[in-house]
Parts: sequence; C-alpha cells; structure tokens
Amino acid sequence: MRTAGLTMNDVWAHRVLRERGVETYRLEGVTAELGVMVESLDLKHRGKEENYRPYLHMTGELRSVTPAKALPFGISQVTYSPGQGEKVDAFYEFDDQQLVVLASKGYFTSGFAVPEQVTGIEWELPATADVLVLAPSGAQTEDDAAVVFTQIHDIGGLEIDLESSGYDLADYFADHSKDGVPRAEAVVDARGLKAPSDAINSLFAEDELGLDTEVKQVVGAPVPQAAPVADGMSARLQQIEGEIAAEQEQYQSERASTEGTTENLYRERVAGALHQAEEQEEPFAPPVPAREAQRDLNLDLDLELEKQEQEARRHEVKPAPSLDKRKLQVTQRAADLDFGENGEQGLGS
Repeated sequence: MRTAGLTMNDVWAHRVLRERGVETYRLEGVTAELGVMVESLDLKHRGKEENYRPYLHMTGELRSVTPAKALPFGISQVTYSPGQGEKVDAFYEFDDQQLVVLASKGYFTSGFAVPEQVTGIEWELPATADVLVLAPSGAQTEDDAAVVFTQIHDIGGLEIDLESSGYDLADYFADHSKDGVPRAEAVVDARGLKAPSDAINSLFAEDELGLDTEVKQVVGAPVPQAAPVADGMSARLQQIEGEIAAEQEQYQSERASTEGTTENLYRERVAGALHQAEEQEEPFAPPVPAREAQRDLNLDLDLELEKQEQEARRHEVKPAPSLDKRKLQVTQRAADLDFGENGEQGLGS
C-alpha cells in the first residue's frame, strides 16, 4: 500500500511521540530506496592529496521512500508531492575502470561535458531511514489510514557508486575523443599563432599579456605636452603659498594685538623705540629678546623717575608761614629762652 508521508521534523511527529495512549511503531535504520528527481549534475574534482580525482555532484528533491520490507499496516511505499520532499545531495564516485573509460571518451579534451539526459528524471538511490508509523484510529472509514513520518540518514551527503546504486554513469558520457582536441592544444589553437616557423612560440598569447595593445597605444599615441600641466601646478603652488603667507600674517597680527603676548611686548616696547630712533637718525643697538628689553626699559624708567623726583625736591619753594603761625613760633621761642634763664639761676643758687 502506498501512502503520503511527512518528514520527522514536522511538528506533528513530536506531538505523536509525546502523546500517551497512542499506538505507534518506530523503526530505525530501515534499508530503503529513495526516489529522487534529479535537478542538476556537475563534474567536480577532489583536492591535490587525492590527485584531483573526478566525481559527480547530484542535487534533487525527494519524491518517494520504498523500504526493503513492508512497514506496519502493509505500507510498501511513502510518497511526497512535488515541492514537499526534502532536498537531496549525492556524490557519485567513479572507480578506476570507469576513469579509464572516461579518459578513452576524451575526458582530457575541451569538448568533454556531463550528459544532459541524466537530469530531469527520477533516480533510485540507496539509503537508510528512521520511520515512525502512527496507527489508524480504528474507525472503519476511508480516511482512517496510518500516518508515516520519515527521516533519511545523510540526506545532505549521500555517497553512492556503481556497486551501491547500480548506475554506470560512465556509459552515459558521449565519446569526444575524435571530435574534441586536448585542452592544452585547444588553448594554443585558440590563440591563432602568427609567429614565423623559426621563432619561439611563447606560452602566453599577446592578448593575455596585453603587450600588443600596450605597444600600439604607446607607438600610436601622440607625445603628451607636459608644459600646461607644469604651468597649472606652478600656479596652484603659488596660490597655496600665498594662502599660507596670508594665514601667517593674520596670525602674527592677532598675536601682536593680544595683550601679554611676546609679539605684543615687542611691538609696544621694542618696535616703537626702533621706529623713533630711525626717525631721529640716532644709532641704536641691535634688538634684544623681548624679556630683556622689557627689563632694561623698566630699569631706565625707574632711574629717570627717581632723578626727576630729586630734581623737583631740590627746586621746591616752601610757602611762607602765615601771621598766626609766626606768632606761635615767636611765643614758643620766648618761652624756651625764659626757661633757659630760670634754669641757670636755679642752678647758681
């Protein structure tokens, strides 16, 4: 009996396993044949450690599972609708005899290709599967049938060969040994060698190296005129230099107008004196650092102020005392004289 199946990762499979009082049958490692609709078949090669041994990579969709022995309730096959089956990846390995056949059919020629007639058809591939069967409910109706869940082992990496699958895929390859040319020769012929018979044929074509095109471009192209470019660069450099000089001048001006900066002290104390000396045509000493100039100027100013104060004291005219003040001074002077005479008489007596 054939019945539609579900995959084991379906949510209903987990519910059936958790449900108690439900009659179920679970089978593991069941030998079966898979019906796979082949969608693509590509010729691949192993790595260097396996001497680049060729193999076929097949991809397709699972359409049926046929167990070697019938499942409970007489189920002989589980089917899946298109688009409902799992994706299958299989790898077909050639044996040594098949590789000899492929080489004789022109495997090393440029026209060798995978046959197209092996795709778009259903293949039967060997595999093992785990099966979960849910017994019918017991109602005597047409819809009362067993439910089957399946899980295919290594469905993403089935390894098959001539012995396990029964397919000799080497027979499906067409013979290209006569109409095809070796791949190395095909590359050379495609170049269309034009060298003389006594010349050495290069391993690489001119179009691959790009030498012919480059030589023609260099020979046929006019000599570029570098003068406009140089003039443009010089103008640009001069513009940049002018911008930098303007920025520096603006920076120095801002520093000179900022009180407390070195530039400001130099402008106020040193530059002013230099300008005055130049106007009076007097010799002047070479400029000194701003801090030393400020210190010397401060000392000179202090000495000049002190000299002016002494000169003002010397020529200062004291104001004449008033009449009352003079009377008071005469009275004090007379009292001092009387005290002196009385004192002398007292001492003599």
